[in-house]
Amino acid sequence: MSTITRTITNLWRVGIKDYFHQLNVRDTKAGALVGTDRFGNKYFENTEELPLRTRWVDYKNHDFDASQIEPGWHAWISYAVDKPPTQDPLLAYKRRPWEDTDAKTIPNYTLTRGAYKPYSTTKSKITMWEPTALERK
Repeated sequence: MSTITRTITNLWRVGIKDYFHQLNVRDTKAGALVGTDRFGNKYFENTEELPLRTRWVDYKNHDFDASQIEPGWHAWISYAVDKPPTQDPLLAYKRRPWEDTDAKTIPNYTLTRGAYKPYSTTKSKITMWEPTALERK
């Protein structure tokens, strides 16, 4: 959560439209656009912010999920590397021959019906107790 002075300063820097757009994430930030990935997400950086709050992503879709970030941008935004994929050719996205030409992400299915559920193929070592009752006479 932002302080009042920080919020007003960022409102002055980014403008009314971007300010209300950022309120969907419940935080207002102002910074330089570093790059855009193939999904349309925008990546920003501001070195004047608090430590570990200097990099952030503005998702294209309102239904955002962390799986919508490319691996190179994920490494940059989590501070694993210093240079963004726009400056480092090793992190830049290159389409592999087996990939589709259109950009798709695999959503995170946690807590949904599509989540992975492992099952056991071995016999259980513990069995449930089943009471047996004799017939009354």
